[in-house]
Amino acid sequence: MVATATRLAQFQLLDFKPSRVVPTLVPPLPPVEIEQREAVRNLRATLDPAIARKVTSATELIHALHRTSREDFLPTAIDAIDSLLGGGLRRGKVVELVARRASGRFSIVMSAIAAATSIGEAAALIDVSDHFDPQIADAAGVDLRRMLWVRPKTMKQAVMAAEMLIATGFQLVVIDAGLHPVKGKRVPDATWVRLARAAEAHGAAMLVSAPYAFTGTTSEALIRGERTRVQWMGRGNSPRLLSGVSTNFVLEKHRHMKPGRAESLELRASYS
Repeated sequence: MVATATRLAQFQLLDFKPSRVVPTLVPPLPPVEIEQREAVRNLRATLDPAIARKVTSATELIHALHRTSREDFLPTAIDAIDSLLGGGLRRGKVVELVARRASGRFSIVMSAIAAATSIGEAAALIDVSDHFDPQIADAAGVDLRRMLWVRPKTMKQAVMAAEMLIATGFQLVVIDAGLHPVKGKRVPDATWVRLARAAEAHGAAMLVSAPYAFTGTTSEALIRGERTRVQWMGRGNSPRLLSGVSTNFVLEKHRHMKPGRAESLELRASYS
């Protein structure tokens, strides 16, 4: 018995249910700087108050300042169209260009893409009728490295692609519906409303080129081509060559300008 008691004395009793919690000391938390740095306050002061209230970090401040430093318009480089729109394609808005075949409508699209890519902006052409020619676009001044060519089969696919490209960050998105009749069913008005909201949220300029109106009340401006005259070279029985196209474009609708103005556009063919 004595030996057994001696061996038990070497062990310590473990208390699995402690009667009180032993506090543990931890290092104090580092101080938090509540006041803004002077550089951040100065940068916030240069922004519009509506933008400054929504910005919460220095990175967002830099991006917002970059957006405010850009021009509000993307010019098409065609004086007649830019004059009707008050400077060009407004960022965050939808502009619709409606005209029939041989009116120079696709030439306006190429000029707008060339103007956007020449200043470093990324542009996307959603070509429903597959009319785009890379060689002609390159000769017209389009920077093909800054352009994405999308070839959907229907207008529904074209609108879906436009919404994805706007969210991706393209600053100019063009939908060219081609010639009459347009492939696919008519796109619902609610879809154009959602697309216009996406363009406004991401600050992208959007141009819809079609043989007849699609966007309804969602577009900021609608330009319609009327009275197209085609000019030819050659007389008698000799072969004739197209020398030019003259179209009268009318501002049919604009939310910030008086409609009804008209400008004449003349396109001349060049033969080497």
